[in-house]
Amino acid sequence: MSTEVNKQVVDGFDALVRAGDVARLDEFCTPDLVNHALAPGYPAGLAGAREFLTTMAGQCEDDHWRSCLTVAEDDLVVQFGLRAGHWAGGDFLGFPTHSGNYARDVAFAYRLREGRIAERWAIRDDLTMIRQLGGIRL
Repeated sequence: MSTEVNKQVVDGFDALVRAGDVARLDEFCTPDLVNHALAPGYPAGLAGAREFLTTMAGQCEDDHWRSCLTVAEDDLVVQFGLRAGHWAGGDFLGFPTHSGNYARDVAFAYRLREGRIAERWAIRDDLTMIRQLGGIRL
């Protein structure tokens, strides 16, 4: 696939995640999707992605890009920018946090195969988010 088509696939994936439309993940992802960002205990493949996105939908409200740069070459696509939203409160990565708004730098990297996402990585500034939500003071 062309780099422009691959960027469109990632943009479509991003839109369905934002809409909470996890039933359509198989349109954008391979059945054996490897999500390197999932915590241990999640199922492999699309089942793990669905479970994670369903769980996080209740915690991260209105999670969206404030700014985003998307770069693609061959079968690789990277998004980098500032994501913001509202956290419902509760445990986040082992830190008790308050409900509130957050904004943090995020990079997502994707490897596509035959026009669908086969691998996904997430690099997030979780420490900034935890600090903003009162989970830790530095």
